[in-house]
Amino acid sequence: MFEYPVELISAKEGGFIVTFPDVPEAITQGDDKDEALQHACDALETALGFYIGDRRQLPLPSVAAGRPTVTPDAIVIAKMIANWLSINK
Repeated sequence: MFEYPVELISAKEGGFIVTFPDVPEAITQGDDKDEALQHACDALETALGFYIGDRRQLPLPSVAAGRPTVTPDAIVIAKMIANWLSINK
């Protein structure tokens, strides 16, 4: 339910840049795909934290359509749900 698809883009200088179609504020990179996806989780959680802190509506993940996905950890998901409940009273 909270699996956000990512775009992995090969960087000219090597490694991969990671962006999120649904969370444009979350951008990161890594030396290889595994490292890039590890950093992607941190970037996603940080960006979603800004939404939560500002009490803004959270972006919902789109269909992965074959793209890799990243899921925030359970604590961030709990905060996302609490944020949604407080906004949608």
